[in-house]
Amino acid sequence: MQSNSSTTHAAAASPLPLAGIRVVEFTHMVMGPTCGMVLGDLGAEVIKVEPIGGDKTRTLLGAGAGFFPMFNRNKKSLGLNLKSVEGVEIALQLGASADVVLHNFKPGVLDKLGLDYARLRQHNPGLIYANHSGFLPGPYEHRTALDEVVQMMGGLAYMTGRSGDPLRAGSSVNDIMGGMFGAIGILAALLERTRTGKGQEVDAALFENNVFLVGQHILQYEVTGQAASPMPERISPWGIYDIFTVQEGQQVFLAAVSDSHWQTLCRILDWPDLLANASLASNNDRVRARDAWLLAELRQRLAHRSMTEITSLFEQHGLPYARITRPEQLLDDPHLTATHGLDTVHLVDGIHAGKPVHAALLPLRLNHQRLHTRHNPPALGEHTQEILHSLGIPDTALQDWYQRKIIA
Repeated sequence: MQSNSSTTHAAAASPLPLAGIRVVEFTHMVMGPTCGMVLGDLGAEVIKVEPIGGDKTRTLLGAGAGFFPMFNRNKKSLGLNLKSVEGVEIALQLGASADVVLHNFKPGVLDKLGLDYARLRQHNPGLIYANHSGFLPGPYEHRTALDEVVQMMGGLAYMTGRSGDPLRAGSSVNDIMGGMFGAIGILAALLERTRTGKGQEVDAALFENNVFLVGQHILQYEVTGQAASPMPERISPWGIYDIFTVQEGQQVFLAAVSDSHWQTLCRILDWPDLLANASLASNNDRVRARDAWLLAELRQRLAHRSMTEITSLFEQHGLPYARITRPEQLLDDPHLTATHGLDTVHLVDGIHAGKPVHAALLPLRLNHQRLHTRHNPPALGEHTQEILHSLGIPDTALQDWYQRKIIA
């Protein structure tokens, strides 16, 4: 396919940190693509190697409909048949030209194709090779892992749901963070390469990522001798740290995590009796009163107050609060609008091709600037000719390979 990449933001005046770094990714789903997206956002040239039919997340429905447009911006697409001798040879040439190769296939899949680290480093000793897998090497490493699988076996679903009702977190937290940790490892390896000239293998895994997420609860048990209760049933360390229902059934999270917060809350809501109550003087006093009577009393008092009144008072006096918000409502969030936290990209697949949508940017700034989407998620094979020309492959070979479905 001829390149017709749409650039959504003009190139920055100064190069991004990873400008000049070539990344080749053999990825699908979320974990590997997240790692490549992070590196691409930071300025690397990221080449997404896709099967001839394309990454299957291009056409997922339901909860998967956002996978491809979210995690594949700032990349180039090369359609390649790795079941052919010529396709593997092209992949080997790509690996020889790369600074980084990353994948998230099961252990052994790329080894069978001769695209493992041991072979690639023979021709490219400075190569960083990142494996994104379900488990780090060990007894579980050959299991098939999904985000939900490791949430169930790693304690996160237990902590998120109520007792007897484990519940996965409301996002692909392990896939996304696993890709981020892969990127962190790659960045560290690139820095070390500047000192040694040598590459190395990097491993990131879903299960170990999940264990990191629940590490605070593991330590809570070791420190206190008591197992952590699921989050909906936990003993809060704060007197006021809860969701309340106000007028018209609207919900708001309110917190008072210090004695000064509590005093301010009582004053602005005109509760002199609670402010004067000596049994509520300290945070620990309020924790002891929470379930006994305090929360029920506060729920009754807040039920007739309006959302606008409460949030305005909390805003004015610097108290923690949050309206309960659905993800789609963030499209109109004034802070995200002002800080350019959502970037426009155009869909490239299916009946919605060409439609502008909004993708969340990395939650950071460099030199006071957000890392914008420079290129839309690519169409399948959009950059095949450009990439193969960079390897010195002539047009005559490309024409033959297109006809034989070696490339797309």
